[in-house]
Formats: sequence, structure tokens, C-alpha cells
Amino acid sequence: MDGDEAANGGIDNDIYEHIRELSEIGNSYLEKKEYSKAIEQYHKAFDLIPEPFENYKASTWLLTAIGDTYFLARDYINALRALEEAMYCPKAIGNAFIHLRLGQALFELNNLDKARDELARAYLGGGKEIFEDENPKYYEYLKAFMRNVE
Repeated sequence: MDGDEAANGGIDNDIYEHIRELSEIGNSYLEKKEYSKAIEQYHKAFDLIPEPFENYKASTWLLTAIGDTYFLARDYINALRALEEAMYCPKAIGNAFIHLRLGQALFELNNLDKARDELARAYLGGGKEIFEDENPKYYEYLKAFMRNVE
């Protein structure tokens, strides 16, 4: 493995560049709220990651992007699936944003016990700020169950 591959988490440099390009295209669609096109690009990028995908950091951010986009599109089941898969990838556990989106998807699917756990993890990792640009219902729900939450 050369230096570039090491920097890319072991993924071949050319493949990694293609993953990044597809991800950036996905991000541009996301900014325009063209969610299905964004998801398509993220999936194309994810399909380039070698198996086992759980070994690569790129899987973490791609599955998070997929889950986030499904969440924004109000497809909570697919958001949950992608975010749960992301949790098996490097540096996902403890990532406040991933826990936030997981908690929100679980909340929307009426799995309130698990939602509470994930929202609490988001709060512990990101503080009140992680909730600032979100619908206040999630923070209000969390406040009803956690002590010392403002």
C-alpha cells in the first residue's frame, strides 16, 4: 500500500478519487434538495468501496450521507437502515450527528425508547448545539427524560 492508499484508508487512490467525485455530485444534488439524485450518487460511490465495507472510513461518511438524505426526504425506514449500517464503520460510535439522525429516524418510526437513547448520545456528544438547526420536537422529547438538559 502506498502513501496515498494509506491516507485513503487502504482504498486504491483512483477508486478513492472516483468515490469523492461521486460524493461531491451527490452533495450538489442534496443542496438543491434533489434527494433521489443525491442518494443515487452516494450509492454509486458506496458500491466502489471494497468488502468488507465496515473496515473503511469512507463507508462511515457515505452511509451517513445516505441516511441523512433519506431522513431529509422523510424516508425514515431507509434512513434508519443506512445509519444502523454506518454504526459498524470506523469512528461512527460516538459521532453526535449519526446518533442524532438515528434518534430522529427512530422517533419518526415511533420507536421511542431507542430514539431516546440515540438522542441522549447525540446530546452527550454534541451538546444542545447539535439540535439547533433541527425541529425542536426532538430536543423537547429528550428534555422530558434527561436530567440536567437545559
